Amino acid sequence: MHDHRAGAKQPHPFDPARAAVLDDPARFAYLDPAAIVALLDLPADATLLDFGTGTGMYAIEIARARPDVQVLALDENPTMLAHAAQRVVSANIANVRTIEPSELAPLRGGVDRILALNVLHELGDEVLRDLGTLLRPGGIAVVADWSSDVERPHGPPREHTYGVDEARARLARSGFRERSAMTFPFHYAFVVTVFVPA
Repeated sequence: MHDHRAGAKQPHPFDPARAAVLDDPARFAYLDPAAIVALLDLPADATLLDFGTGTGMYAIEIARARPDVQVLALDENPTMLAHAAQRVVSANIANVRTIEPSELAPLRGGVDRILALNVLHELGDEVLRDLGTLLRPGGIAVVADWSSDVERPHGPPREHTYGVDEARARLARSGFRERSAMTFPFHYAFVVTVFVPA
């Protein structure tokens, strides 16, 4: 049987029973949604795919900041996706829609921006390579995740996450070209495009 998590640093997927951890607004103190919006550099009327949305907290904040942008909030776990859908309804945000992995095919090659937040350590190699095929030509992805380079009171165990250099190398191996990078108290973030060989 094919393992779509092959190559992931974290051995097991996030447990939906711990969703309350993702709902904690204190997360914004060390990874400000406004900083993520700035990194995404969203064009007017863009389509943004929040890949691995979890409970949808960041998708909702980005949609609030940019009401002209269509935010597609994806999670592979049906329990998490249902939780995110409920949050979207409660927030009364019109420009966020939760989607299932089965809905990705029509989007391939047409997404302006991708946000992959706190998921690099969970993505298998094949899924990570496939992520780039969703971007339109010239589109960018922001890949931000917990850094193993720093001691931190939050997030997964350090041995289940990447340091900046390790993450940079993995993205390059997976077909992404780095445009810029920055660090936060407990995270790194890379802005990447898809590498197109000459």
